[in-house]
Amino acid sequence: MKKKRKIKKRKKSRFNILQIIVVLLLLLFLVTGGVASGLAYVYARDLPALKVGTLNHKGPSVLYDVYGKPFAELKSENFLPVKYADVSKVVKESFLAAEDARFYQHHGVDFWAILRSAWANISHQKIIQGGSTITQQVVKNTFLTPERTLKRKIQEIILALQLERRYSKEEIFLAYLNNIYFGESARGVGAAAETYFKKNINDLTLSEAALLAGLPQAPSYYSPFRNPQASIVRRNSVLELMVKHGFITAQEREQAAQEPLKLNKNAANFSSSYSYPYFVDYVVQQVGKKYGEEYLYHDGLKVYTTLNQNMQKAAEKALSKRANFPFTTRDNQQNLQPQAAIVVLDPRDNAIRALVGGREHTANLGYNRATMAYRQPGSAFKPIIAYAPAIEHLNMTPNSVISDTPVSYGDYRPKNYDGWHRGAVTLKDALAYSINVPAVKLLNQVGLTQAIAFARQMGFTYIEPTREGLSIALGGLHKGVTPLQMATAYATFANNGIYTAPAAITRITQANGTILEETNPVSRRVMTPHTAQMMTEMLRAVVNYGTGTRARIFNLDVAGKTGTTDRGKDIWFCGYTPHLAGVVWMGWDIPRYMPGASGGKYGASIWRQVMLDSLGIKDQTEKPWRKIIPEAPQPLYTPAIPETGSEPLPEPLPEPLPEPLPPGPLEPTEIITPQPEDLRTNEENLPELQEKKEEIWEEGTPARSKVKSLRDKKLNRFYR
Repeated sequence: MKKKRKIKKRKKSRFNILQIIVVLLLLLFLVTGGVASGLAYVYARDLPALKVGTLNHKGPSVLYDVYGKPFAELKSENFLPVKYADVSKVVKESFLAAEDARFYQHHGVDFWAILRSAWANISHQKIIQGGSTITQQVVKNTFLTPERTLKRKIQEIILALQLERRYSKEEIFLAYLNNIYFGESARGVGAAAETYFKKNINDLTLSEAALLAGLPQAPSYYSPFRNPQASIVRRNSVLELMVKHGFITAQEREQAAQEPLKLNKNAANFSSSYSYPYFVDYVVQQVGKKYGEEYLYHDGLKVYTTLNQNMQKAAEKALSKRANFPFTTRDNQQNLQPQAAIVVLDPRDNAIRALVGGREHTANLGYNRATMAYRQPGSAFKPIIAYAPAIEHLNMTPNSVISDTPVSYGDYRPKNYDGWHRGAVTLKDALAYSINVPAVKLLNQVGLTQAIAFARQMGFTYIEPTREGLSIALGGLHKGVTPLQMATAYATFANNGIYTAPAAITRITQANGTILEETNPVSRRVMTPHTAQMMTEMLRAVVNYGTGTRARIFNLDVAGKTGTTDRGKDIWFCGYTPHLAGVVWMGWDIPRYMPGASGGKYGASIWRQVMLDSLGIKDQTEKPWRKIIPEAPQPLYTPAIPETGSEPLPEPLPEPLPEPLPPGPLEPTEIITPQPEDLRTNEENLPELQEKKEEIWEEGTPARSKVKSLRDKKLNRFYR
C-alpha cells in the first residue's frame, strides 16, 4: 500500500510540474502576443500608402562637404524596366531559388522561413540566412526608410501582408525585379543584363541568370568585374539552390557551372562620374554596411561628410605628379605602379579631411589602398609599439640612454639598417636616426604583451601577442597596417593621447529632412598627456635633424616618422602639425623592391607638399605658428580607459603562424662584443664608406652627414 501511495504521489508531483510549465508557456505566449499586438497597433497608425505603380524613389542622394557644400550625387544611371512577359523562366526561377523559393505559397511573410533562418543563425552564432520574402523586400526598398529598427520591421511585416491582398504575385515579383539594385549603377534586372552581359533579359543563359540572382545580396562584393572568384562561388551557390528546390537537374547545374563568364568588358572600364571618388567610395561603403547600397542610389538621402575639398584636391594633386615617384610603369593589369595612398585627419576628432586610395580611380567601389591595403609599416611603427610604451610604462624620457650594441634573443638577432652600432644613445636620437636595435631592446623591456595592449588601444585591435615576436618593434607584423590606421595612431599623439575612431560622416538625413543618423565621436584616453608630449618632442627630432628632414616646413612645427621596408617594398611618412595629421604610403600592389626609395625621400616630400597646399602656406614667413607642445606642462595621470567605442576584434588569421616568443622581457642569449671599429658614438666620427657608384642617401643617416652605401649583402636592410 505504501509503495502504491508513493507512486501516486510521484505521478501527481510530475503532473503538477507539467501543469505549471504549460501555464507558464501560455502566459508567456499571451504576454508576447499582447506586446506584439500593441506594438503592431501603434506602428500601424503611420504606415505609408501602398502604390506599386508609383514606386517611392525620391531621387539621387547628395554628399556634402564639411562646409555644407554638395560635391557628389549618387544615382542609378542605368534603369531598363521590363514587363513580366519578357522575363524568361530561367530568370524567374533563379531569383526565386536565391531569394524566396516559397514565394507562391506564402501570403507576404514566410514565418517558417523566419524560424528556419533564426535557428541557422543561432546554430552558427552569426548571420548566415535572412527570413525576408520577396514581398518584404519590395516593401523595404519601396515604401520604408532604411534604418534597421523594431518599428520598421513590424511595419514591413504589416505592409507585406497588405500588399499581398491588394496586388497579384506577378505585380509584386515584377516590382522586385525592376527595382532591386545590382551594383555598377544598374537598377533592375533589365539594366543588370545589359550592364554585365550586354544582353536582353530573354537571352540570358542559366549561368548568367544565376549570377545576376546572386548579386543583390552584396552587389559590390559579388561583382564579377571586381571579384570574379567570389562571383562564381555565389553563382554556383544559386545553382545548388535551384537543384534543391527542383527548378533544374544536377546535370543542368554541372553544365551551367562549367560555362565561362562572358562579361561586357566595356562596362568594366569604369570611369568615375563624380569628384573625389576614393573618398566617395569609402562613404558609400560605410553607409552600405548599415543600410544597404541601394538606398544611396534612389532614396534621396543627404549625407554630410567631413571632407575638406581643398585638402582632398591637395592630396590628389600630389599623387598625380610623376616626379613624386621613383619611376612609373603599368603592371599586367594595366594599373599604374608603384601605387600610393594618402590620408589627412583633423587630430582633434579624427575627422577625415582627405582620403586618396590610389594614383587613378578605375573602378567604382574598387580597391581603396587607404583603407584596404594592409602593408608592413617598417620603422613608422616604432613610436607606437616601442617608444611610447617605454615612456608610458617604464617612465623613460627622450633623454634616457639606451645601448645600441649587438644582442640576440634566441634565434632572433636584430641588426641596424647599415650594420653599424653606435654605443650609448638617447631615445630621441635612436628614434631620430631610426636605429633598429634600441627599438627592439625597448620592446623587450616593456614586454611584448604590454606593448601590444598599448597598440591595440590605438586602433590596432587585431594584433595579438601570440602571433607576433620582437620583430614587431621594426614593423614586422603578420597582417600589416592600413594608411588610415596609421594616420589615426599618429593623430592620437597629436591630440595629447586621446584616441578617437576616424569618421567620414557627420549626419545623414532623409529626403523629408528627418535625421536618420548623427555621428557623435567617442573618445578615450590611451596614454598620459606626458607620454604624448614626449613622443611629439622625439618625433620633432626626426624631422628637425633625423631621417625626415624633407618634411620640414619653415616656421611650422612638424613631428613625424619615416618607414621603409626591405629595399623599398613599402615606404611611409606619418606625421602631424598643430592642425592636421597625415600619412603617405607608397609601394607596388604586389610588393616589389624599389632600390633607392625610402620614406625619408619620397614619403616625406609628398607629405610636405600635401600639408603646404592643405594649410594654404605660400609665404611661410607670413605669421608664426603655435607650438605642438604646450608651454605649460599638463598634469600627469592615467585615468581608466572606458570600453565604450572599442572596435570588435576581427576573425583570427587563417594561416599557420610560428611559435611566439614568451611574454615579458627576455634575457639576451648572447651579448656580442662589438669591435672598436663597429662603434659610432656621435655624428662627427661617422666613417665615410667609399664607393665609385652613385651616391645614395640611406634612411637613418644623420641629415648633416653624407654617407655612401656599399649595399653589401651582409648589411641588414630589411627594416629601417
